[in-house]
Amino acid sequence: MKLYLEPVTRDNWEAALALKVKEEQSDYVPSVAVSLAKVFIKPDGENVEYLPFAIFDQDQMVGFIMHAYDDNTSNMYWINGFLIDESHQKKGYGKQAMLEMIHWITMKFPQCKEIRLTVHKANRVARKLYEALEFVATGEIYGEENVMRRVV
Repeated sequence: MKLYLEPVTRDNWEAALALKVKEEQSDYVPSVAVSLAKVFIKPDGENVEYLPFAIFDQDQMVGFIMHAYDDNTSNMYWINGFLIDESHQKKGYGKQAMLEMIHWITMKFPQCKEIRLTVHKANRVARKLYEALEFVATGEIYGEENVMRRVV
């Protein structure tokens, strides 16, 4: 496995749109299209920037992950829209992709003191992964999702 993150661009956005999770997981994560729309709509305010990435193993796109941040803060560094395509699940890509994203955020933003994400309350698999990566619940809830954070 040679996993790396590549920005979603005009050269790969259509392949990113084709990524999808299993039907029973569809309530747990937004589609790539919804995540990409956030880049321009900025639903969390003008200060929040969104950086979408495709997850690759060698030359094969296997997933999607997005970083949203407000660089005027030390704790508003989010991982969202994270998914591994249904055909590539259970191969260890989820953990490796999360580690890559965490590393990327901490290298690019030295002022970052914590990374946050949300997890659907019914998504036990993702919660287990995040807990293994030292994310802990904050007690905050957004709709059907619990907020988790990882101190860096």
